[in-house]
Amino acid sequence: MVATTELVIARHGEAVCNVAGIVGGERGCTGLTALGRDQVAQLAARLAEEHSHRPYAGFYATPRLRVLETAEIITRALHLPATIEPELRGPDHGDADGQPWADVKTAFQGPPQHAPGRPYAHGSETWNQYLDRATSTLQKILARHDGERILIAAHGETVEAAHTLHLGLPQNACLRLGFVTNHASLTRWQQTTNRFGRTIWQLVTHNDTRHLRNPR
Repeated sequence: MVATTELVIARHGEAVCNVAGIVGGERGCTGLTALGRDQVAQLAARLAEEHSHRPYAGFYATPRLRVLETAEIITRALHLPATIEPELRGPDHGDADGQPWADVKTAFQGPPQHAPGRPYAHGSETWNQYLDRATSTLQKILARHDGERILIAAHGETVEAAHTLHLGLPQNACLRLGFVTNHASLTRWQQTTNRFGRTIWQLVTHNDTRHLRNPR
């Protein structure tokens, strides 16, 4: 098969809100930890090596601070500026933003995916609403870069959205499956066309952390 379009998603490095167990929306996210910056530096070195042989046609990032800081490090390594895509931000957390995840999950009796059709806090999106927004935005970006390689610095939730899109998962699939995505990991999807003219998406790698000395 011949690869045409390639989508590579890089999850941000470890963030302060991750370590503290805080819901990291616009208020709760205060950026990367020192370890997170080191993780992204290792990630960026790998991406730069790839970029030197097979350049990325586009680089996108979400607007949360931990992702912006991740994108800055990658940009310096690749000399490729990031386009900030607001609609690829993580879920809108409403009143949960900046609160301990333990308290939010206790009140909701589980994570947002536990009841994907209900808001998990006042003013929050439902999990399904987030997936609708993220998958729609991914489709638009992929259509814009048909036949090209693109890189997105984003969230673990973005990886879940990409898998939902390309695997054709129905709403509420999260009630029975999930995806582990480590900090500064890579997920890679390739669109291929076989000799019979059928075009499909293939998941080449998921949660790839081979570039990290201490993945977590």
